[in-house]
Amino acid sequence: MESEFGYHIIQLIDKRGDKIKCRHILLKPKVSADEIAAAEHQLDTIANEIRDGKITFDMAAAYFSDDKDTKNNRGLMSNSTADGMTSRFQLKDLPSEVARAIEPLQVGEMSKPFTMVNSRGKTVVAVARLKSRTEGHKAKITEDFEVMKQVVLAKEREKTINNWVSDKIKQTYVRMSDRYKDCNFQYQGWRK
Repeated sequence: MESEFGYHIIQLIDKRGDKIKCRHILLKPKVSADEIAAAEHQLDTIANEIRDGKITFDMAAAYFSDDKDTKNNRGLMSNSTADGMTSRFQLKDLPSEVARAIEPLQVGEMSKPFTMVNSRGKTVVAVARLKSRTEGHKAKITEDFEVMKQVVLAKEREKTINNWVSDKIKQTYVRMSDRYKDCNFQYQGWRK
């Protein structure tokens, strides 16, 4: 069986009702330098068609991309946060190859094709387009509400956890080895 991870060989050993026992072998195909060069050339051709206005980036991503996450979002990368998904990233949160490709770009520009290893460990060739950039600035509630909200929520979570741990220390018996009694603990009150 073939999947995005490679080729699978699965052997069924035993089946009892809806429970099974099986073995699994995964073979990851090796990608040659020639195949990477061919993919870079093909992607460069597609990028040139986008620059020439023959096709939009959104349409190209939906039609040509092999990455299920960005293909379904018409090329838009998403970032998981405590509140859900967002398309905003800090440069440090991007994979290093993407950050290097995006950093010198102006809004609306596209990178040259580059090779990277994706989150699933697969070598891929990609191009990236910078949709928008927010320069460093003094925070304003109208522009930075989500960021401010995340900071406040993080502080409240930390405060709640600290209060909970401090309360639990008072109610919990902990036997401590003599060699740890003089340690500097984050929370005080372990020794009574």
